Parts: sequence; C-alpha cells; structure tokens
Amino acid sequence: MPEKGAHPDLENGDARKEEEQSSDPEQGSDPEQLEKLEEYAALVKYISTYREGRRKSIASAPEDEDSEKKSKWWKPWTWFTKKQADEAFVVPDDWIETDIKKGLSSGDIEPRRRKAGWNELTTEKENMFIKFLMYFTGPILYVMELAVLLAAGLQDWIDFGVIIGILMLNATVGWYQEKQAADVVASLKGDIAMKARVVRDGQEQDIKAREIVPGDIIIVEEGSVIPADANLICDYDNPDAFAEYQQMQRDHQDETTKEKKEDEDDEDEDKDAHKGHSLVAADQSAITGESLAVDKFMGDTVYYTTGCKRGKSFGVVTTSARYSFVGRTASLVQGAKDQGHFKAIMNSIGTALLVVVVGWILIAWIGGFFHHLKLATPEKHSQNLLTYALILLVIGVPVGLPVVTTTTLAVGAAYLAKEKAIVQKLTAIESLAGVDVLCSDKTGTLTANQLSIREPYVAEGEDVNWMLAVAALASSHNIKSLDPIDKVTVLTLKRYPKAREILEEGWKTEKFTPFDPVSKRITSVCTCNGTRYTCAKGAPKAILSITNCSKETADHFKAKATEFARRGFRSLGVSVKKNDEDWILLGMLPMFDPPREDTASTIAEAQTLGLSVKMLTGDAIAIAKETCKMLALGTKVYNSERLLRGGLSGTTQHDLVERADGFAEVFPEHKYQVVEMFQQRGHLTAMTGDGVNDAPSLKKSDCGIAVEGASEAAQAAADIVFLAPGLSTIVSAIKIARQIFQRMKAYIQYRIALCLHLEIYLVTSMVIIDETIRVDLIVFLALFADLATIAVAYDNAHYEARPVEWQLPKIWIISVVLGILLALGTWVIRGSMFLPNGGFIQNFGSVQEVLFLEVSLTENWLIFVTRGSKTWPSWQLVCAIFGVDVLSTLFCVFGWISGPNETGDPRDRFRQTPDGWTSIVSVVVIWCYSIGITIVIAIVYYILNRIPSLDNLGRATRSRSDTNMENIIGHLSKLAVEHERDDHGVDRYHLAPKATDADEDD
Repeated sequence: MPEKGAHPDLENGDARKEEEQSSDPEQGSDPEQLEKLEEYAALVKYISTYREGRRKSIASAPEDEDSEKKSKWWKPWTWFTKKQADEAFVVPDDWIETDIKKGLSSGDIEPRRRKAGWNELTTEKENMFIKFLMYFTGPILYVMELAVLLAAGLQDWIDFGVIIGILMLNATVGWYQEKQAADVVASLKGDIAMKARVVRDGQEQDIKAREIVPGDIIIVEEGSVIPADANLICDYDNPDAFAEYQQMQRDHQDETTKEKKEDEDDEDEDKDAHKGHSLVAADQSAITGESLAVDKFMGDTVYYTTGCKRGKSFGVVTTSARYSFVGRTASLVQGAKDQGHFKAIMNSIGTALLVVVVGWILIAWIGGFFHHLKLATPEKHSQNLLTYALILLVIGVPVGLPVVTTTTLAVGAAYLAKEKAIVQKLTAIESLAGVDVLCSDKTGTLTANQLSIREPYVAEGEDVNWMLAVAALASSHNIKSLDPIDKVTVLTLKRYPKAREILEEGWKTEKFTPFDPVSKRITSVCTCNGTRYTCAKGAPKAILSITNCSKETADHFKAKATEFARRGFRSLGVSVKKNDEDWILLGMLPMFDPPREDTASTIAEAQTLGLSVKMLTGDAIAIAKETCKMLALGTKVYNSERLLRGGLSGTTQHDLVERADGFAEVFPEHKYQVVEMFQQRGHLTAMTGDGVNDAPSLKKSDCGIAVEGASEAAQAAADIVFLAPGLSTIVSAIKIARQIFQRMKAYIQYRIALCLHLEIYLVTSMVIIDETIRVDLIVFLALFADLATIAVAYDNAHYEARPVEWQLPKIWIISVVLGILLALGTWVIRGSMFLPNGGFIQNFGSVQEVLFLEVSLTENWLIFVTRGSKTWPSWQLVCAIFGVDVLSTLFCVFGWISGPNETGDPRDRFRQTPDGWTSIVSVVVIWCYSIGITIVIAIVYYILNRIPSLDNLGRATRSRSDTNMENIIGHLSKLAVEHERDDHGVDRYHLAPKATDADEDD
C-alpha cells in the first residue's frame, strides 16, 4: 500500500472533503465536465456524485430531421430514377487529410454527403408508387386481372368495374396499413440509432453515425462501436503525434511510386510494419471469428460496426458504410432476396387453388356442352361458357389472400412495436410464433442486471480499503461506457471513503489490459509516488494461479469461492504486485445480480406455452445452478467447454444439450454450437444476445433476439430488437406473435372454404339444372367477402398453448369439409324452391337474390367459426361484417342487379317478381336459416378440432434424432487432414486425430 497522509477519520475518511466533493452533483455527473478532470480525480468525482437512474437503451436518438429529399410529385420522371450514389464512389486522397484539431468545417459536410451518401447500411429506398403497383402482382392477382379482360371482352361493364374496384380496394388498404405499421416501427428505430463522436469546426460533437462523411475525424474509445471504416491517427492523449502520422502517410505515398521489390524484400518490410505501441484493441469477432481483441497501431484500419475493447484514439473516416468492408460484404447477398417460409406457404395455397379452379372450369364446360351452351352468346346473359369461366375465376381465386395476410403481419408488427419489440422483417413474426426453445442470457434478461457487491472477503493481514482501491485500479476508467462489472466495482467505493482517498494519492495508469477469455482477468499497471503497482482482478481461479500464497491461504480462498458460488454469488479475485515482488492475494469481491421479480412466474408461463427456456451464462456451474434453483428452471447445468469440446460427440452430446436446463461458462462460439444442435434435432430456436460476439449465433438461430441495451452489431444481426428488459417482454411478444399467426390461419381456412363453397355449388348447379348465380352478383359476393374480412388484422385472436405450425393438411381437410357443408346448405335452400309452396320463399321473391343473400350471410359468418370461440371478436370485425350483411339484405329486398328471371331445368313453381324484389318475411326466414347453418358448421368445426389425429396432422416432429448420422458426424469432427512433404518434395495428405485442448486445471 502506498504511503498516505494522516486522515482525521481512518475508517470514514475526511467528512469535509466528502462534503466538498458532493456539493455539486450535477457537475460530477456531467461527462463533459468529467473529461476535463485528471483520470483519477474524474473517477473519484464519478463515484461520489453517482445517482442511480433508470437503465436506458444503448442509444437514444430523436427522429431524423435530415431525411433524404423525396422526389417531387410534379416531377414524375424522377420517380424511377436511381440516385447516382448507388454507383461506386472512390474517396479522393485529399478528403482524408483532415486536421485532427479542426476537423471538417460545416460547409464541407453536405457536398461530401451528396457524393458519398449517408453513412448507413440500408436497403434501397422503396418507391411508394412502385410498392403500390406490387400489390397487383402475383399468381392470384394475375388471374383476377385476366378476369378483368374477360369481363371487358364480354362487354360486362358492371363486372368490369366491380372487379377493378376489388383489386384497387385490396391494393389501397394493404398498402396503407403496411405503411402505417412501418411508420410505427420506424419511429421506434430511432431509439437504437448508433451515435458517434467527431471533431468538427474545432470542437468535439456527438452526432448520429449516419451523418458521418469521409474525412471526418472520429474518436474511437473503449466500449464504443466503430461508426465507419477509419484509419487510426494517434492516441487521444497525444495529439502532437499527428505530425508523425502525416510523415508516415507521405512515406507510404513515396513507396507506392517506386518499383515493387521482390517478395523477399516485402516480407522483410512487413516485419517492421507496426511501430510504437498499439492505440486501441478492436473486437473483430463478428467479421473474422477471432475471439481475442486485435491490437491496432497508427495507420491501421478499424472496421465499421466492430467494437473497441481498449484505448482511445483519433481516426479519420476513409469511406461511408455502403463501401466499407462490412458494406461490401453485405452487398454480395443483396441480390439474393429470401422470400421466406411464409411466402412459400402463400404461393403453395394460391397455386393449389388455381389448379382446383381450372378443374372446376373444365367440369362446368363439359356440362355446358351437354346443355348445348354457346361460347359467348347470348350476350348479357350468364348462361354461356365464357361467363361460366369468368364466374369461377372470380369466386375461385381469393384476391384478398395475399393482401390480408401481409396486412395482418404488418399490423402485428405495429402491435409488437407498442410492446417495445422492433420487428426487423415481417417473416420473423412467423418464426417467433413457432419457437419451442428459447436460449436466454442470464444477466439483464433473467436477472435484474443490478449488480451489487456484498461483504468482501479479505485475505488475512490485508486491508479492505486497499483491496477495493486495487480493484478500482484494475477497472476501466472510461466513465461514459463502463462495463457493468467495472461499474459496480468502482461505485462500491462510495461505501468506503478511505478507499477513495487512496485513489487521490496521485496515481497514473501506464497500461491497461482488458478482460480476455484466455487469462480470465483484467490487468492494470499503475504508478504512485514513484512505485510501480500491477493490479489484477478476475476469476478467482485465475487470480489464485498467479499468486504465491501459502497452502492454507489458498485452500481458504477456494473454500470461500465455493461458498459464494453456492449462494449464487459471482466472485472476483483481487491481487497486486509491487515493482518486481511476488503477487499478493488481497481477497475476493462477491457480486450478486438478483433475479427479476417476474422471472420465475414468466418461466412457468413459458413452460405452459410449450416453450423450453435454457439459461446461458458466463458464470461458473455452481452459480448457474443456484440461479436456476431460484428461477425453478431445474439443475441440469453443464460446463459449455467440456460439454461441447470435452470429448463428447454424436447422439450422447446432442441428448445432453437437448435435456439441459442451462449452460455455464458460455462463450459466444458456444452459443452458435448450442443453436446448431437444437436445430439439428428439429427445434425452432430463439437466441438472445447483446454483444458484438453474439451476432453469429443471432444470425444462425431461427429467431435472433437483441435484448435491451444490445450493441449495434447485435441489433443488425437480430430479427427482433427489444427496447424493454426482461424475459417477460420476450414471452409476451411470443404470445402476440401466436395471436397474429392465429389471425392468418383463421383467414386462410375461411378463404379456402369460401372458394370451395361456391365452386362446388355453382358447378353442380351448372351441370345438373343448367343454372348459376348471375355474374354481377358473383363479383359483389367477392367484394363483400374482402370488405368483411379486411378487419381480421384487428381481431382479438387467442394464442395456442403450444408452438404454432401451418399444418397445411389439416387446413385443407377442415376447409374442404366446411366448403362442402356450405354448398349443401345452399343446395337445401335452392332445392326447397322447387316445392309447390316455394320452400323458404314466403309470398314472393327472386331465386338470384335469395341465393345471393344466403351465400353472403353464411360466408361472412364463417369467419366467426374459423377464428375460434376462445375470445370475443373485435368491434372492428363485427362492424365490418354487420355492414356487409346489411348491404346484402338491401340487395335482396330491392332486387338490385338481379337481372331478368333466368329459368333452369326444372322450373320453379313459386311466383318470382320481375324486378327481383323479395318479401321481408322471406328475408327473415333466410337470416334464421343462415344462423342455423352457421351453428351446424360451428359444431362440426369444434368436433374436427377435437380429433387428436387431425389436430396433430401436419405438425413437424420436434426432438427428432438420427443416431447413426450424429455419431458419424461426431467421429468426423475429431479428425483433421494433415499435410506433410517427403524428402522428394511430394505432398501427402492423410487423416489423423485432431489435437485436443489441454484439460483445465482443477
């Protein structure tokens, strides 16, 4: 311990000094003010004035005010013009010769941005008009457009107009609702915008990273994400080294003008490429796979979206994000647009319905030939072959299917956004609804992320204040972005004023080495009063291994670490070395991160939803098991390194991973392997992550989840970004996703049944009695079906208590049964009209209008059946269907567009009105009959869904295993290809056992 002056109170410190330090908390808590103070003065000020606040997301940004200029409405020729920024842009050399003290001037920014573009990776901005036109594309819509041409060819202008109206209605509603949902999501995305610190107009400024231009001077510092590809210039604390950087750049330019030397000379030069000390250490694991931070020197390039683990330096931006290393890599896959599983399902349903409708048209035409029908005559009449084809095309192709399902997803994304879950792509909702395994981080998701240090363990003969001061010395002092462990370590000194006074003795940090997974410790070299101290903080086993203490002390230290672990505490060992003396073991800091209050109940709820929660933590096994006990998760917790790389392989390894409740001592590469194994067993897996290193596993999982406070790299790799903490927000989002899925599934069943209903009835009536419903009324039936169900996106759907799947065989079987029942119901009412008393028709009526009303009512009410009875329908859906029912009733009562009476064979015996009017009594009877039909269909639907074999039909097998294949792959993973060259220069390759890592020390 260094020499210190006398203090009035050795335990509590100087009260007056403490009072002076905390007299201005606002100044102490201001990072701008703290930056002006000396390192340790700033640290003590931060500790003294820190006030606990609400945890925030990694960045918060206001809505972008400087959005790109949109094309003018009065310049239609610019709507389709591609911007010149899309072309490759080469940054001129003079752009990156910016002075680090002055930076760019305000006048330089806009001209450079016009040429280089915004500093962001974005998909090409969608043209709203083109997006609207896309709602008229696709197999189903092409068939409806063919029906428009057919109606025009038959000069059936009413149908022509109504079909165009249907197409326009679907496109307009779909476009508007998707745009509204996208705006909600976009407004929240401002909360996760990356920020950057730059030098402009001679001052340091905080700006949004997208506003950076080539030539900007940026400040790269520990804990930040690098906002653009940049060349490092010099250390932040040594700006005078800028002249050395300029000289190095001039020397490099001189070398490029000379002739290239031989390869041997080049290799010699490469050895001296890096001179001086490293400026920063960059975490490039997301782009290179390297787990350790890479030292970067003067003139080296740091890459966009990688993280800075250590150091603080000036850098000059060399290019915008689009042309950065990461941007060029991303552009390689831009052309390959993945349509996703959802699109494939929609295409398969649409294709199947097209095949079915072509078959029905063929049957109708064959029947028409037997009835001696002409191809297109008589005109203005429904009984000809082309009109039959037009009718079946209109009712057999669900024009609203792609629009309603896409709109349901878009509106669902807006629902999720209100729950602070930003959906990066709509198809992620389907994936989230089907997830059955959730791999969750412990810290911040299962726990409250409110670390606190309990009563420290101090080695015999050591002082607790000195130990805490050493722990603070072996911590990062970058107050703006402190690691949670470093933060709780330094803030603990708030309870120990004497330890803070030790920090005020004139310390200087010479070297700081951040934590790495190999040494498992943080090391800091500091000087005080001419004495050199090397301070270390890290895993108890790692700290104990470097000290030279007695066996008794070591045994007591191990026992204490075990005791802390069993109590659920995560421990940090602390040691120090004075000059070249031996390391001294000072003690241990027990840290505790309590579980969230709702975590245990949320996990229980997740299990009732068929969701298996697996905990992943970097803590030791004992701590992980204790945490699992607190959360009622189970205690099957395994060491990730030993489980995945400790010799186990094949089926045994897969079984252990699948049955585990949690994984301890997890590194990012372990996450990737865990996800891969679950997927090999047929599980849909969601993975949470927050760091740059988590990006690969987030991409690999079926649904990557970036938790609250995640890094920009993790957010970019994730499918869904959460802005609220805790497991409950994730489980809540899964329930909402299942509700969205239920809405789509209900609508698809409903729409298939509608198509089959009219196809079965109309084709059989065409063939048997040479009759059909007028084409004018048919197009209104199609219009009303879309009008009634456009509100299904806002319905109060229920969520299934198990992971959802499409189960297409089940959907088709149930839809066919419902379609047949609807057709039988229509045939009953039509057949009754052949009775002498007219059957359901009382007094007078019209065959066309009665059939129109019955079909409209039973079809509209079918959505109440397919949506299920677990929740009440939304008022939007009820009002939409009631409004359409009223319109259908008015059509029937007043005989709108009923046309002349068309007689079939046999003839009807009741009195048909020439104007198509129907008596009110008949309308009431039809309403009652339609209610009865709907009740019968609801009962059948309920019974069908209670048949176990049908209920599970089409569900994928989860937890499937291929023992032979898993064992073969497991054995192959232990082999490596070895290369050797014999004395004659012949290359030989052969298989050999792969070298294994050394066993861990006990």
